[in-house]
Amino acid sequence: MRVGLLSREYPPDVYGGAGVHVEFLARELRPLVDLDVHCWGEGAADGVVRHGSWPALDGANDALRTFSVDLSMAAALEGRELVHSHTWYANLAGHFAKLLHGVPHVMTAHSLEPLRPWKAEQLGGGYALSSWAERTAIEAADGVIAVSGAMREDILGSYPSLDPAKVHIVHNGIDTTLYRPDHGTDVLERLGLDTSRPYVLFVGRITRQKGVPHLLRAVRDIDPAAQVVLCAGAPDTPEIDREFRVLFEELSRVREGVHWIPQMLPRPEVIQLLTHAAVFVCPSVYEPLGIVNLEAMACGTPVVASRVGGIPEVVEDGETGVLVTVDEDDEDFEAGLAQALDSVLGDAGTARRMGEAGRQRAVGEFGWDAVARRTVRLYEEILEQA
Repeated sequence: MRVGLLSREYPPDVYGGAGVHVEFLARELRPLVDLDVHCWGEGAADGVVRHGSWPALDGANDALRTFSVDLSMAAALEGRELVHSHTWYANLAGHFAKLLHGVPHVMTAHSLEPLRPWKAEQLGGGYALSSWAERTAIEAADGVIAVSGAMREDILGSYPSLDPAKVHIVHNGIDTTLYRPDHGTDVLERLGLDTSRPYVLFVGRITRQKGVPHLLRAVRDIDPAAQVVLCAGAPDTPEIDREFRVLFEELSRVREGVHWIPQMLPRPEVIQLLTHAAVFVCPSVYEPLGIVNLEAMACGTPVVASRVGGIPEVVEDGETGVLVTVDEDDEDFEAGLAQALDSVLGDAGTARRMGEAGRQRAVGEFGWDAVARRTVRLYEEILEQA
């Protein structure tokens, strides 16, 4: 079976959960199918073809530049028997390939444009284009993969004309041989953390979706003995970047041990940070699954996370972490985050038990090999029906 896997992100240019998903899915698919990966960038090697936006669109709206990449991808997919796209950045390429080459198009929905209205801040009028691209692709796709049960409900709610029989749940996965406890402390020491003090850890992009402003306000009054470590970068807009910086400076004035790491750290360094965190926090206001929670769990760390989207399908409340309801009142949500963080910080025995249970759950239920096999079975079903 000749498959084209389409994505904006692919190593070494991975900055979010969708990119992590594609990286590991591709690795596990290669022994099972004849796979070509098409992604953003320059050059081609070892089954990976990179596509750049058209120079004539330099300085144009990002959505228009994305469409030019999609056209390049679609032209390069001749000879593939099936194409599989990830995120709106590549969905239109899959749709064009379906029409141009007469092959089935499968798309994985990692998020949905109708549920991310704040993207209009980042894309301006391009948000209308990204929304059109996603709608066009998803409504015509031969198969749609939801990364959680909650995501499937969101897909059908956002696109009611879509045949429910076409929407399949295949959870995100985790490589638990890679993401496992690292008890070294060299990274912590290099970053200037006090290894004698516990710390709360956040890893993610500075976006509305990830709820970072809520976190910065929530941790003001948590246990003063705890450090706060923010691996936070890639702000969506200059406005969000400025808001983050103001809140970070305010937080740094009222408590000690606040650390901001704006650069993207190599994976081994993130794993060491995850391992030693007293608690990992995911304050997202929208999250189809939240693969970073799986990464923390695989490193044996308890998680405090929002009770939104697919997160409850990963984090078991009271077993592998604590879930906090996202309230319409921001202050209530932030107070809930603070209370949950303090509850984990203040009970080392429970935190240890949650971390151990999280590791066991990640190993037992979210392996990438199982994700790949389920995905290939879906490809086979769709090709049989074509």
